[in-house]
Order: sequence, then structure tokens, then C-alpha cells
Amino acid sequence: MNREQELRDNLQLAQERIEKACVAAGRAPQEVTLVAITKTFPVSDVAALAALGVVDVGENREQELKVKAPEHPELTWHFVGQLQSKKARSVVRHASVVHSVDRLSLVGALSKAAVAEEKTLRCLLQVSLASYGPDGAATGADRGGVAPADVPELAAEVAAADGLELAGVMAVAPLGSEPDKAFAGLQEVAARLRSEHAAATWISAGMSGDLEAAIRHGATHVRLGRALLGTRPSLG
Repeated sequence: MNREQELRDNLQLAQERIEKACVAAGRAPQEVTLVAITKTFPVSDVAALAALGVVDVGENREQELKVKAPEHPELTWHFVGQLQSKKARSVVRHASVVHSVDRLSLVGALSKAAVAEEKTLRCLLQVSLASYGPDGAATGADRGGVAPADVPELAAEVAAADGLELAGVMAVAPLGSEPDKAFAGLQEVAARLRSEHAAATWISAGMSGDLEAAIRHGATHVRLGRALLGTRPSLG
């Protein structure tokens, strides 16, 4: 089987999973956007997915984003990885959405970059779904992000920043956790956020192994790597 056919088959299976999950949750499949995560895969795979109708593509490394995005400016590029403030200008230059806004200092860097690039950047707050003790410290496996209690402050900062648009929230289910419980928690955070910021409707949650649970709990965007592209090649 050639690579193009492999990607076609994988995309069809992924779309069928999304559709079945939406039907089971009483939702319309059109409510969920598939974001193809092409980390470590070549730009030829991006081209193949684009030819198959994929329009949203994500990277979690600035080094790869700045190489691949200029080759396909017709696509909507999402940055989904942890972001250093010093890389903000490069990421803003090439991406339309950043899923991993997790601290106040990053908001300032992204705002400055967006103004310089004369664009509006959609921002998702990355929320930690780890368990938290009474002292506010994480007590469970943490995949990064801001604690739920700190979401309002960070959201207000993004909403007030020049060049930024508060789009919603993002999270990764903690390792070893029950995805349904984790994503139910994210759904509650998202609902509280919308009560203050009505336009912040996006919930980026769910990957290849847990997209069904995410869709059950309101995900509007699922981030698929392995399910679409297969096992990642070794970086050596």
C-alpha cells in the first residue's frame, strides 16, 4: 500500500470514529473539527492530507512549524505544544491558533508578536486536569497547563490583550487517568469560562486514544496524530 492510500484509509477510519462518537453523544459531526498533528512526519504527508480535504493541521514544535507552514499557507495551522516566550514571534508568524496558553507572561509575548505581525491570533487556555490538593499543588499526573482555579485570571488577560482572541480551552487527559472523568472536568471549566466570555466556545480535547470520551464531553476539536499518520518515525 502506498502512503497516499494509507493516509486515505486512516482518515476515513478517523472520520467514522468521530461520526459514531457524535451520534452516540447526540451531537452533529459538523460540530467537531479534526486537527491533524504532523509532528515528525514529512511535509509530503501534509500535502497528502490536504489533498484529501484536511484543512486544519497542528504542530507542537516551532522548528517544524516554521518549515512546514510556509509550504501550505492555504491550511489553518495550529500550534499545540508547550511554547517558550522567545519562540512566540515565530509561532505567531506561521500559526493562526495556539492551543497551549498556560501563563501570564506568554500572553504578553503572544500579544506583542500578533501586533507586530498585524494579525489576530486565536488562543486556547491549556488547562491542567491533574488532581489538586487543598494547598493548590497538583497531586496527580500532570500533562501541563494552568490550574482550573487560575483560568479566570488568565482568560481576562487574553481577552484584554491586543491582537489576541480568547477562543476557549485545551487539555490533555492525565496519564493513567479515566478520560471521561478528566474531560468532564474540562467541560465544567469551559462552561464557567463561557459564562464570562461567551465567544470562548472551543474545547480542544481528545487524541487518537480517547477522542470518543472527549466528544462525549463537548470537544469541538480533536487532535489526531497516530490515528491518521501511524507510528511516529524516530528522531534518532
